[in-house]
Amino acid sequence: MSEFFVHGFNTLGHGLIGYIIPFLFVLTIVVFFHELGHFLVARWAGVKVLTFSLGFGPELAGFNDRHGTRWKISAVPLGGYVKFFGDESEASTPSSEALANMTEEERRDSFHHKKVGPRAAIVAAGPIANFLLAIVIFTCLFTFLGKPSTTARVDQVEAGSPAAAAGFQTGDVVIAIDGTKIDSFSDMQRIVGVRAGEQLTFTVKRGDSTVQLQGTPQLKEVKDPFGNTHRLGVLGITRKTMAGDVTTERVDPATAAWLGVKETWFVIDRTLSYIGGVFTGREAADQVGGPLRIAQISGQVATIGVAALVHLAAVLSISIGLLNLFPVPLLDGGHLLFYAVEAVRGRPLSERAQEMGFRIGLALVLMLMVFATYNDILHLAAS
Repeated sequence: MSEFFVHGFNTLGHGLIGYIIPFLFVLTIVVFFHELGHFLVARWAGVKVLTFSLGFGPELAGFNDRHGTRWKISAVPLGGYVKFFGDESEASTPSSEALANMTEEERRDSFHHKKVGPRAAIVAAGPIANFLLAIVIFTCLFTFLGKPSTTARVDQVEAGSPAAAAGFQTGDVVIAIDGTKIDSFSDMQRIVGVRAGEQLTFTVKRGDSTVQLQGTPQLKEVKDPFGNTHRLGVLGITRKTMAGDVTTERVDPATAAWLGVKETWFVIDRTLSYIGGVFTGREAADQVGGPLRIAQISGQVATIGVAALVHLAAVLSISIGLLNLFPVPLLDGGHLLFYAVEAVRGRPLSERAQEMGFRIGLALVLMLMVFATYNDILHLAAS
C-alpha cells in the first residue's frame, strides 16, 4: 500500500556481514509490520489484496495464498507495498477506467469503492503498526533484560561549563529536572541533550539537603563510541562509572509495557522537536540521514549485540511511522489528507488534482532522498 523510501545501505568498510545483513534484518522487520498493518485492516474491511511485497522491482520469490494474494520478495529491498484490487500502481493510485468498468461484485472488493472511513483506517494502519511494533519491542527488552540504571551523580564539573555557572558541585545527585523525576544519569542526559539553549530547573540532593539550581545546556558536537558526531545539549558534568554503580531493575510485564509506551513517545517527541528545529533554524539539517548512514549505524550497533540491533529496529520503526504520516501525497499522510478533504467536501478531489498531488509528492520524496544521501556521503567522507 504505502510506498516509502527508507534509509538504505552502505557496503563499504565492514563488508557483507558487517553492514548489509544487519541493515536488511532491521529493514525487513520494519517494512513487514508496516505493510502487515495495511494488509490486516484491508482484509477486515473486505478489500481484496492482490500483492504483498517486501521490496520493489522484479520478483525473486513468492507464493499465492488461498485468498489469491501474491506474497513476494522483490529485488530492491528499500521498502515494500501492498497492492489492492482497483489500484493502478504500488502507490495505490486508482485507475479511473478500470474502476468505471467494474461489476457490482468487483466493486465490493475494490479499495477505492469503500467509504472514506474504511479507506482512511487501512491507510493509517501502516504507521500505527510501526508504533505498536516499537512498543512491543521496547516492552520485551524491558521485560527480559530489565531497566539499567546509574544514579545521576555528579563526579566532576567542567570549568567554565554551564554546570559550573549553575553552581553544581561534586557529589550532587540530580533527582528532578523541571519537575520530572530523574531515576538515572541517562534520564538526565536525555532531557539535557534535547534542551540546548533552554533554562532548566534542577532539583539536586546535596548531602542531607535539597537545592534548586538553574542551568542552560550548551549545544556542542559530541562523538559517540563509534566516532559519529551528534549535536546535543551539554552541561559539562561527568559521571565516573565504578564497580556496582550500574544496576538492572527487573520490571513486571505491565510496568515494562508502560515503559515501552514512554520510550516510544520519547523517540516521537525527540524526532518532531528535531524536525521543528530544522525549520526554525535551531537544528542543522545535516543530521538527516539516508541509505548509507542507516546501514553504517546498523553495522555498528550489530557489534554490540542482537538486543541493541532490535532496539534500533524499534527506533527506525517509529521514524518510518512518522515519515509516512507527513501530509505529502504518495505517503500515507498524503492519502489521509485527500480523504480528509473528501470527508469535508462530500466527494473526492478530481482525478487531475490527485494526479498533480502525487507528482508533487514524488518530487518531494525524491528531493528528500537525494538530500539525505548527499549528507551521508559527506558524513562518510569525514569519518
